[in-house]
Amino acid sequence: MTALVIGGSGFLGSELVRQARSSGRGAVATYHSRAPGDPGGGWHRLDLRDARRVDAVLDSVAPRVVVHAGSGGADWAVTADGAFRLAVATARRGVRLVHVSTDAVFSGAAVHYDETAPPDPITPYGAAKAAAESAVRLLHPAAVVARTSLIIGDGGSAHERVVHELAAGTRDGALFTDDVRCPVHVTDLAAALWELADSDVSGVFHLAGPDCVSRYALGVLVARRDGLDPALLPAGLRADSGLPGALDVRLDGAASRRRLRTRLRGVREFLG
Repeated sequence: MTALVIGGSGFLGSELVRQARSSGRGAVATYHSRAPGDPGGGWHRLDLRDARRVDAVLDSVAPRVVVHAGSGGADWAVTADGAFRLAVATARRGVRLVHVSTDAVFSGAAVHYDETAPPDPITPYGAAKAAAESAVRLLHPAAVVARTSLIIGDGGSAHERVVHELAAGTRDGALFTDDVRCPVHVTDLAAALWELADSDVSGVFHLAGPDCVSRYALGVLVARRDGLDPALLPAGLRADSGLPGALDVRLDGAASRRRLRTRLRGVREFLG
């Protein structure tokens, strides 16, 4: 089955491509600006703001499934309108779509959010992702919307790099003790997304780990795994920082985990 990974040069996207190719799946991927130095080839430049380019890539690849793991941040034209264009184009061609979303669609007011919770974003990024979800669910009812949380790896994620920079004193800032999420390992997340891609299910899934920890507690776990002194990590309160965004957002993925064969490990397990 030919699969197209949107955002294949990103952290999650590259793991999706790696798993697909290691399992013999015919995977093709897109990048936005710089082509990856990948000897496997199969890369297409794609700007989701360009509807004609979206059509051209889909017609060239003729995928049976598209996994949209790209991120345009708070850029509405990419994150929201781009998801709209992709949903229209895949639905018109009868192509299965798995759209990766985020816990940023929630404000944190309710703390615990299961798959039935309506988005209530409080940041431009969260609003763009919430709009993208709505577009996908409206225009491509057979699609999957997969919300996730902080994505951690074996050293390559943004949060892991921040921990190392803070410990080395090459970065200013602090890890917040009141900013709580449910981290997931990138290999588990990618495997779950491929499982959903290969199925015929639709609707909203929560693909996050069962352990909810603060960003500071997560940083301590990363530091211990990597042989760093946790005492070097500065702590603070996000509530005092003036930074926008939700504090405590816990994705309840119990219903999703019951429907998956892939096991999503808790952060205390994969960093333990």
